[in-house]
Parts: sequence; C-alpha cells; structure tokens
Amino acid sequence: MKAADCILYSGAASGAEAAFGAAAERHGVAEVNFTFDGHRDARNRGIRVLTNEELVHGDVSLTYVSRLMNRSYKDTPLFKKVLQTIWHQVNNGQEIFVVGKILDDKTVKGGTGWGAEFAKLCNKPLFVFDQDAAGWYRWSATDFQKAPDPMVSQTHFCGTGTRLLNDDGRAAIDALFERSFG
Repeated sequence: MKAADCILYSGAASGAEAAFGAAAERHGVAEVNFTFDGHRDARNRGIRVLTNEELVHGDVSLTYVSRLMNRSYKDTPLFKKVLQTIWHQVNNGQEIFVVGKILDDKTVKGGTGWGAEFAKLCNKPLFVFDQDAAGWYRWSATDFQKAPDPMVSQTHFCGTGTRLLNDDGRAAIDALFERSFG
C-alpha cells in the first residue's frame, strides 16, 4: 500500500494524536484532524474544524458511555466535544489504532477508551498499544490478544490515544508507520 493513497484520521491533540500526525507527515500520509472551535490543537496540518451541527452527529449519551465503560465522566461541554470528535475519527477510519492503557475490564483508560469502545461496537479492526505493558494488542470479539508488529492495512485509518504519551508509546507509533510505509 502506498502512503500517498492513505489518510490518517485523528484529532490534533497533544500526546498520541500529535505523534500519529507527525509520523503521518514524515511518511507522506495525508491527515484529517477533527477539532472544534476553542480546542487547543497541537497540530495544524489537515485541520478540519467541525461545525456545531457536525459535532451533534457524534453526540452520545454520557450515561450510556459511563455504563459501557464502567466509570463516570464529567458532563462538561468540553468533554462532550472531545467525545464527539473521537466519534468522527473512528467513524471515518476503516481500522483503528489507539495508544493508552488496557484496563482489567477490557476497556481502555480515559476518554480515549470511548474511541476503542466505539470501534468495537462498529466491528472495526482495533489495535491498542498498552503503554504499561509496552505492547500492541488486537481486539478479537471478546478479548484483547497480543498483536506484535501490526501494520496499517486500510487506506483510511484512525490514530488516537492518550495525551500522556510516553517514550514506548511514541516509539510504537513510529515503528507502526515505518513497518507500514517505510
């Protein structure tokens, strides 16, 4: 697959999303970074500012997400907009790559976890790099299975994750792009 034929869908936030975007730029992969007015973006390339009407397309009940994820989330306008942009990222991607932490209940920590859960609900290929375990895992219908050295196999893919990116997470993103487009 040629890098020039591919599009990374992300969110331009600091941490994992910025690292996905930087890797895409280095390898000649186009970016679409969904954002909203007032969001502090760490990247400028491929910015796509969602209108209020477009954000509503990605609206989800915080009660539903909280139950699905076995935790509670703050009902703030900013957090809702973040979840709505994650919906757009995952909705546009044919394959989903997430950097974060897999929890014992088979969800991913934080707001990033909504992207992983939405990918599961949509039955999209989902890969999660668990920074604590320093390894890639693939969702296989009921559980995460080790998935050493995954590659991007779809032309439209999503890259998202934690703002608290560590060196292992950054190296995993770089290695993913090198394997896929190097």
